[in-house]
Amino acid sequence: MSSNMATGTVYLLLVLVLVVAILIRSHEPATKLAKMALAWIAIFMAGFVLFTFRDDFGYVFSRLQSEISGEPVAVGEEIRIPMAIDGHFWVEADVNGTPVRFLVDSGATITTMGARTAQQAGVERAAQADQIVQTANGPVAVYRGRAQQLNVGPIERRNFRVHVAEREDLNVLGMNFLSSLDRWSVEGRWLILQP
Repeated sequence: MSSNMATGTVYLLLVLVLVVAILIRSHEPATKLAKMALAWIAIFMAGFVLFTFRDDFGYVFSRLQSEISGEPVAVGEEIRIPMAIDGHFWVEADVNGTPVRFLVDSGATITTMGARTAQQAGVERAAQADQIVQTANGPVAVYRGRAQQLNVGPIERRNFRVHVAEREDLNVLGMNFLSSLDRWSVEGRWLILQP
């Protein structure tokens, strides 16, 4: 038995002795005493369970809040992103201090931003579009660019390579971000990112 277990057992026995002593001092019938004793034991056990699982309750609350709001849940450094109603994973990232909503797209090689979004975020880009990329909606000319900082929750990337597209509907977090992680996976309706 570990010292923590022994301490917990001692506290539990002390509480039990205290409850029994209080109940015996009262001059109530035995059945009423038994009911009161069981009620107090149940109260202390409920308090003990709540105390023991206090961190887990915080996580459950975060998950419930995430399901309602659609916002990611941070568990330590890990981020859990809920699947949106449209069946995709969307995340609010921070690009050079500017919030940008990205579609997480494992089919995109490079993280890509629309021109206006990139300009608002202060992303440096090449003077000319020098590549054509194939998207689900056809070919798009892109400029090479760099974000000084790209944060997804606690995950931070500096001097991060991006493409800038003239189309404004093209904010995708691509494989160059996902492959920079230790691990990423889809578990049920959750995308899990580990830095």
